[in-house]
This record gives sequence, structure tokens and C-alpha cells, in this order.
Amino acid sequence: MTTDTTTASLAVREAASGTARRRITRNDVMMYAAILVFGIVAPIIFPNYTYQIAVLWLMVLFAQTWDLVGGQMGYNSLGNIFFFGAGMYICTVTQIGLFTDVGAYTSSSDGGQFEFSTEQYYIGVAVGLVLAAIGASVLAVMLGWIVFGLRGPYFAIGTLGIALGAGELVGAWEWVGGGGGIPIPVYPGSGDGKAFFYYALCFGTAVATFAFLKWLYSTRFGLAINAIRDDEEKAEAMGIHTLRHKTVAWAISAFFLGIAGGLFGNMTGFIEPLEVAFPVITFGIFMVAMALLGGKGTMWGPVLGAVLFHIIKETTWTYFLGWQWVALGVIIILNIMFFQQGIVGWMQEKWPDLFGIEVDRSLVADTADDRARGRGV
Repeated sequence: MTTDTTTASLAVREAASGTARRRITRNDVMMYAAILVFGIVAPIIFPNYTYQIAVLWLMVLFAQTWDLVGGQMGYNSLGNIFFFGAGMYICTVTQIGLFTDVGAYTSSSDGGQFEFSTEQYYIGVAVGLVLAAIGASVLAVMLGWIVFGLRGPYFAIGTLGIALGAGELVGAWEWVGGGGGIPIPVYPGSGDGKAFFYYALCFGTAVATFAFLKWLYSTRFGLAINAIRDDEEKAEAMGIHTLRHKTVAWAISAFFLGIAGGLFGNMTGFIEPLEVAFPVITFGIFMVAMALLGGKGTMWGPVLGAVLFHIIKETTWTYFLGWQWVALGVIIILNIMFFQQGIVGWMQEKWPDLFGIEVDRSLVADTADDRARGRGV
């Protein structure tokens, strides 16, 4: 192994474990500025694609929140979409229940006939989003004490079962519309006004999620969940309360996913359990694929993966309808076979300085010498 390769590999390992010293670089500042400028001007430049770009920001949020548990902590969940759906239903029921009877609203004879005033609509959305975030977090804490007794593929399958079961249970719950779904209260304004309103909320939520996670990963909590990922038994031996940290990390992920669910439900105007609220085979798989594509366990990997994945998805859905699943399947296969570290992970190995990663060169030299002696050189 060459010294350059050793240096790059060590840089990535140190960055993941929190031992590498990170700095804010000019590239970081330029990237932040570019994202903010694009986020502000995008609906103005591309008014016909406001909803699609709003969904892009939700995809970024999906990838970031999955990576918190799957990349930073090493617990690959296949059921995070449960919190998205739970937040969607909590928000919708709150919007309706604050001003009328939910059961009557969702019934086939009276569903959707109640007219909400402008004030009622905005109050319902605000309170609904808050309760969606809190409710999803509470559910994560409750489930965490159960599923975190599982590890590896058993944890992944267990979380997948939760998401699949939730869709079926809600589909049989007539009070919330059952399989027939619920019509969302109508936005009190024009279609363009609704598009800009929810675009702003999606963009703001994605930016807030990124900023919060970036801060979180710089704290002792970030070091603790990295230690759990690297070796959970050793982390416990060092005195880290692993169950508590795992539960809190999952609750944080659920918090933002609950908000995303509330926003997406209002954007679609109608929700039902299997295709909109708990879409395991679409959004549930997408959030994993996006994080892997960009590079799980990195800060910018989920963001880049979400952007590329969403662009490819929208392009294939538009121009190659019928082949979209084949195209996405090929991307996932190539990613797993040739880019297991993801795009950003590969770039960090090649150009660590580009990401503000400073490596202790003496440690690299000692590591290279040890490996040389081990080979008998």
C-alpha cells in the first residue's frame, strides 16, 4: 500500500471516529452559499417545478435522517418511513380535530365537507407539524426500547416489519379513513401560493436538519454514536450508555421525519396508508439508497446522494417510463459493487484536504512502517 493511499484511508477513518481535526474551508462556505442561493431563487426561476424541487428538499431530509442512524451509528434501519407516515397522520388528524369531529370528517357520507377558514387552516398546520414532530419522537422512544435489542440484519428486518405493519393497521382503522384515506383541508389561496408556501417550509426544514446534525456530530454525542458504530461492546465497556444514545438518535431522526410527513401530506392534498403515508417500497428504500449513493457516515454524502438520486428518478420517470425501476436498480447494484463507500467517501480518500480533514502525518508514517514490518519488508 502506498503512503498516499494509507493517508487517505486513515483520514477517512479518523474523520468517522472524530479524531481528525476538521476546519471550515472556503469550499464549505461556497457550498453553503450556493445551496442557500439556489434554495431561494429556484422557485422563481423554475416556477413550474416548484413542487418537484420541494420534494427534492424532502429527499435531502430523508437521506440525512437515515444516515444519522444507519451511517453515523451503524444501525441500518429499513423502517424509518414509519415515522414519516406517523407524522403525516398526526398532523392531518390535528388539523381536522381542532375544529371538527375527525370521525365525521373521514366518513364516506360527510368526508371533506367541512370548510376551514384561513385562520383555522394555518393554525391547524402549525399545531399539526409541532405535534407530528413530537409524536413521531415519542413513538421512536417507545419502539427503541424494543427494537434496539436486535442487531445487524435482525434490526433491519424488525424495523421493516414495523413500517409494513403500520400501513396495514392504519388501513383498517376507520376513524382515520381506513384504506380510503383522508382528504386534507384545502389551502385557502391559489395553487401557486400553496406551492411557494410549502416549498419554503420544505427548504427551511431541510436546512434546519442539516445545521442541527452538523452541530450534533461535533459534540460528545456524535463521538458516542460513532463509537457504537465502530464497536458497541467496547463502547459499553468505556461507560457509554448505548441504549440511551441509540434511542435518542432514533428519536431525533423521527422528529424531522414527522415534520416531513406533515408537509408532504399537505402538499399532496390527500393521504392514504400504503402509497402515501407508509410507502416502504418507494420512499422507504429511496432514503437508504440515497445515503449509500452519496456516502453514508459523511456530512455531505446524503445531500449529494439525494440530489443525484432525485434527478435520475425524475428523469427516468419522465422519459423512460416503464424502465424507471430497472434504472434505479442498476444504480443501486453499481453503488454496492463498486462504490460501497459512496461518492463522497471515495472523494475523501482521494482528496482529504478538500473536505477540511487534517491528518497526523507522523501517525500515518508509523502505520505504514507497522504494515511494512508485518509483511516482512
